[in-house]
Amino acid sequence: MDKNGTRFRKWHLPLLVLLVIGSVYAIRNNTKGAATKAAYISDEGVAFGTVYHVKYLHDEDLHSEIESVLCGVDSSLSMFNPQSVLSRINRNETDSADGRLREVLRLSMEVYGETDGAFDVTVAPLVNAWGFGFRQGDFPDSASVDSMMLLVGTDRLSLSGTVIRKERPGMVLDLSAVAKGYAVDLVSEMLEGKGIGDYMVEIGGEVRTSGRNPKGEAWRIGINKPDDDSTCVRSDLQAVLAVDTACMATSGNYRNFYVRDGRKIAHTIDPRTGYPVQHSILSSTVMASSTAEADAYATAFMVLGLDGARALLARHGRLEAYFIYANEDGEYRTWCTDGFGKLIAE
Repeated sequence: MDKNGTRFRKWHLPLLVLLVIGSVYAIRNNTKGAATKAAYISDEGVAFGTVYHVKYLHDEDLHSEIESVLCGVDSSLSMFNPQSVLSRINRNETDSADGRLREVLRLSMEVYGETDGAFDVTVAPLVNAWGFGFRQGDFPDSASVDSMMLLVGTDRLSLSGTVIRKERPGMVLDLSAVAKGYAVDLVSEMLEGKGIGDYMVEIGGEVRTSGRNPKGEAWRIGINKPDDDSTCVRSDLQAVLAVDTACMATSGNYRNFYVRDGRKIAHTIDPRTGYPVQHSILSSTVMASSTAEADAYATAFMVLGLDGARALLARHGRLEAYFIYANEDGEYRTWCTDGFGKLIAE
């Protein structure tokens, strides 16, 4: 073979090597890109005695991070976890609150004041006495109710730095009316911290959404009809909302009740009187600046009743609400704020 042919082969060898390396690099990069392409991921599990669902647009599954956030809330706020900070405070083993408990208690104190005591995190003795809550009690008489009222009143609590002080050692804090909403907020903030802008977080009916759903549309959130079904088998929808960024929570009496001596005993206890509410509201759905706040006000509105709730809403324009109530003939009726009504899709 002549000299020109030899030079030709030597000149092509490094070029061939470069082409092979470049092809391998491109293939590896394309494969990596395909593996990390963002897609909607759905995670679910059990927390706080209920089911949670989280859907988000991301390039990796964050199930372990979600579980970590929920475990943290449980270790702070759960009445059912004997080792939680809240349980230890209720047993008077400590008066020191961690950051999560302090944040929730500050919000609870604020809502207590705004609702004239309709939302009260010290109502647990009454809830238990009426047959709900984490302990079961006998049907209370008026003397028992009067005695327990001495242990009720968020204004009998104080928070100084990290220290919680109770006016009476027998006082018990129950944060269940705000804990799920608070957990929804923390999971949402974790997702946002990872740059995720499209998500839906739901825990036991408390919901926070952002951005768009997998179809590229607004998130669709349903509000259940208030059927007297304590087994939760029926779940017909009263309304469907189309929302992008929203924090909302629902409270209701219609699936947590019992009948005694021909009288329906609802699980919402008025902390101002010590007795179950007898209002016409069956379901209260609230939108607020945080899901924890929405959770608290949804409970408060069940105590205040329709007229009281509407009066409070007129004073606080930043809240939106939707109520399902029964008229004098027992027929279902609805009422909502103007802003809430604009979100109803069907």
